[in-house]
Amino acid sequence: MALLGLATAALTAQARDPARGAVIAAQRCAACHGADGRSIAADIPTLAGQQREFITLQMILFREGIRQVPAMQVAADKLSDDDVESLAAYYGGLPAARAERAPRDAALAARGQAVSAARNCGVCHLPDYAGRAQVPRLTRQHEPFLARTLAEYRDGRRVGIDTQMNGAVQGLTDADVAALAHYLAHRD
Repeated sequence: MALLGLATAALTAQARDPARGAVIAAQRCAACHGADGRSIAADIPTLAGQQREFITLQMILFREGIRQVPAMQVAADKLSDDDVESLAAYYGGLPAARAERAPRDAALAARGQAVSAARNCGVCHLPDYAGRAQVPRLTRQHEPFLARTLAEYRDGRRVGIDTQMNGAVQGLTDADVAALAHYLAHRD
């Protein structure tokens, strides 16, 4: 029994090998998400410091064709579960990086903070918006990426593993989405 436990632990450790994840990331992810998980494109998320469980879940959704993003489906194609977990270990082990951002607009940020409070964003994403488990970190992301993602959830063009996010942002105006994205992008 003890030997079986040790073998299982060794396989699990191998499945979450950040060094192996770094090699896979360099081959499949760096062109868009940056060599160090820090995307320079405003519409592509930064993965450095993202929740491991979130990355694992998203990669499986892409690989299985459940989440339809053609570029990501190509990147995830034929990745084994071990590859996915190694990628997640690599990106999750990197320090969260602040995305490039425009100057903070105090009035817009205050409006975004009010929207966040009214929609209880800090309950799932935590009060510091660092995320947990399958819930992504929102801080240190590109503002345009956040705005696009929020609008996609609101408009029913994006669904996660459940419809909770769709309901959370239902009824937000474009101005609310812009304010919320601005507020979140300027959180440290």
